[in-house]
Amino acid sequence: MKISLVKKLSIGFILAILCSIILASAISNYTIGNKFKDYLVDEQKTKIDNVIKVIDELYSVQKESSEINTDEIQRYAELQDLYIEIKDIHDNTIYSSGKSHLHKGGMMGNMMGSMMHNSYGINMGEYTENKYPLISDDKEMGTIIIGYLGTSYLSSASVSFISTLNHSFMVSAIVALICGIIISIVISKQISKPLNKITETANKMRNGDLNVRAKVNSNTKEIVELSNSINYLAETLSSQEMLRKRLTSDMAHELRTPLTTLKTHVEAFIDGIWEPTNERFETFYNEIDRLTKMVDNLRDLAKLEQTNINLNKSKVNISNELEKIIDTYVPLYIKKNYELTSTITSDVMSNIDIDKFKQIMNNLLSNSYKYLKSNGKVKVVLKKESNTIIIKVIDNGIGIPDKDIPYIFERFYRSDLSRNKNTGGSGIGLTITKAFVEAHGGKIYLESKVNKGTTFTLEFPQIV
Repeated sequence: MKISLVKKLSIGFILAILCSIILASAISNYTIGNKFKDYLVDEQKTKIDNVIKVIDELYSVQKESSEINTDEIQRYAELQDLYIEIKDIHDNTIYSSGKSHLHKGGMMGNMMGSMMHNSYGINMGEYTENKYPLISDDKEMGTIIIGYLGTSYLSSASVSFISTLNHSFMVSAIVALICGIIISIVISKQISKPLNKITETANKMRNGDLNVRAKVNSNTKEIVELSNSINYLAETLSSQEMLRKRLTSDMAHELRTPLTTLKTHVEAFIDGIWEPTNERFETFYNEIDRLTKMVDNLRDLAKLEQTNINLNKSKVNISNELEKIIDTYVPLYIKKNYELTSTITSDVMSNIDIDKFKQIMNNLLSNSYKYLKSNGKVKVVLKKESNTIIIKVIDNGIGIPDKDIPYIFERFYRSDLSRNKNTGGSGIGLTITKAFVEAHGGKIYLESKVNKGTTFTLEFPQIV
């Protein structure tokens, strides 16, 4: 059976409080009990010493045992709940108070006696009798016998103290339990309320509402972090959902154009409007080749996502390799009246996969070439900073809108500006580029302004 977090926390707090109360009471009762037992024993001893002192004084004053004021001794025996017997030196009984008054404690005495026996280890039902010498003028004149039941330990003050102590323990336990219950409920709700909100948010996300956010007001670090994680997850899922819809739209757009061209041409052949010619078959071939490349790109991207990229690294002079790559693009740029320049620091070395590095630079240079305007310019910069190799590809092309920059490395993502220009790109070149750069332990990022151009920056670790 599952129970709510509030009940679980409340039960846990209450059990902890009960255990604390029981332990505190047991320890306090044990400690106070030992001290109180010593107090009662000392008090009983004091009473007996006083009785002996009174009898000694009476005997010393009267000189003769027959003249002793036994009424005073009798009153003292009844008042202190003691049995007193006096014997002379020959063991003859001079005085006896009798034992009938020792049972006058009644129900209260029995109840308190039972409690004293259980709590403090004093057997309140036993009769005890001790002998003491009767001294007069420093001479032993006889024997004093004093007997008492265990209940004689209990004076009105000690009974009142015990009653107050037990009452205090009981009231303290009840008050502590009530306070504990209230505090446990408050703390449980403070913990469970934001968690319930987070759970509600997660359930809405599960049902497809990715715009919902968990808004909790809590000073508990873990709950705040959980709320932030849920919100971050919602933002990520919302972004991925947007990209998924965009991917579907992009793929439909990319596939529709060649398929429409093929369908139109085939219908023209069937209707006899066109005659088959080499030029028209070449158009067929180009469109089919375009579809084939798109499928190949999908396959390559799937490989990148499913497996780790295997690199064949070697020590390479990046400066020389980059100059060779740029030289292959110079004729292409000149043909369009574009300008391709470079500023390259010589003899920059690094451990890289040369084939992957060429593909990275080819993707960036061809990407810049596609989106240049008239009088377009591209500049490649290679330099070293600390232990980092930095490569920049700077163009003055159409640029990328700010809203598209966070998604530009996502697969099949193309900005609206690039889509309006018939470049024929598939939208995964930058995705592959980023994967290759990060596989080398590097970073790639960009800066762009619409109608001003784009700068791609690569960072690779340098050989130490």
